[in-house]
Amino acid sequence: MSVRHAGAGLRILIAPDSFKESLDAAAAADALAKGLRRVLRAARIEKLPMADGGEGTVAAVVRATGGRLVRRSVTGPLGEPVRAAFGLLPDGSAVIEMAAASGLPLVPPARRDPRETTTYGTGELMIHALRLGASRLIVGLGGSATNDAGAGMAQALGAVFRDRRGRVLARPLAGRHLGAVGTVSLDCMALPRAGVEVLAACDVRNPLYGPHGAAAIFGPQKGAGPAQVTDLDRKLRHFAGVVEGLTRRRLSARSGAGAAGGLGFGLMAFAGARLVPGAPLLMQLLGAEARLRNADLLITAEGRLDGQTLLGKAPHALARLARRAGVPVIGVGGALAEDASKLYRHGFDALEASITRPVDLPRALLDARVNLEHAGERIGHWLQLALRLNLD
Repeated sequence: MSVRHAGAGLRILIAPDSFKESLDAAAAADALAKGLRRVLRAARIEKLPMADGGEGTVAAVVRATGGRLVRRSVTGPLGEPVRAAFGLLPDGSAVIEMAAASGLPLVPPARRDPRETTTYGTGELMIHALRLGASRLIVGLGGSATNDAGAGMAQALGAVFRDRRGRVLARPLAGRHLGAVGTVSLDCMALPRAGVEVLAACDVRNPLYGPHGAAAIFGPQKGAGPAQVTDLDRKLRHFAGVVEGLTRRRLSARSGAGAAGGLGFGLMAFAGARLVPGAPLLMQLLGAEARLRNADLLITAEGRLDGQTLLGKAPHALARLARRAGVPVIGVGGALAEDASKLYRHGFDALEASITRPVDLPRALLDARVNLEHAGERIGHWLQLALRLNLD
């Protein structure tokens, strides 16, 4: 069989997640497809950029559903204006990435400190979506720079926080302010609102505070040292006590309350949100199951394949769907961790690393596109060999 005609009629669905800080999901799909086509020129290749509620969610859903992007200037994590986009879908839903307004990439590395960052801009995006008539808000929790338990978001939605002396606390609230909160008024809140459903797409199970809470687990990734983590955790505990005393709902211990620096808790407490697993929700919005029924092979990818991939990440959710559809799965990671072999027991038939030589992180990020092209080309040669051997 010649290279030119290898793979004729083979239907391949390429559905990667984003490669953090290097490629969005669409660029990753393009790179893998380009490499594959060098070998399997006659194959039918379809691309379905994925997301699981974090970075790339809005772009993926808008692209797949024929929605439209709306851009607005909102308050960034450090209180400075940023331009952020959300998606309006044909069914009346709005899809919002909290990271677009309150994400870690918006904070220069030298200024990363979760005591100083706010989710106020995320609340502003929600308000903009409501003003445009959205009947459902889907808020993706992931990639946050924050640890404010959604207090900033709540302020943007109309909540008024006061200290123990009854003085109104300034906007926007950040993590360091939570210990000063004495009371909260929800009289002017824009949510909950009749006819508007709020879903928080969340794939972590952490509670708000404690040894597995937002500060302890995610604070160091956002620039907090041990002393700052202890301080933030104490303030989260205090803030939860104030809010739960008002709402009479024990939310801080719920699975996912600690997502996005506690925004999971804030969305439940202040917006009446329901926390749902992000990857399955996004699979539904993107029509992944129907696309898989028309595929002979799925290639999915993310920046690192490891045991964490099984904790609600998009590649695992896709692999589960593919297994039910009888479609084999190749997983591609920028790196394969030592425990990546676990994936073979959960729907993955083969794994491939895009980086094949020792390299430091800045170089890996810079070369992500060409490395994925080479990975696609290698996969193409393996598939060509399988076709020549007439293997199933």
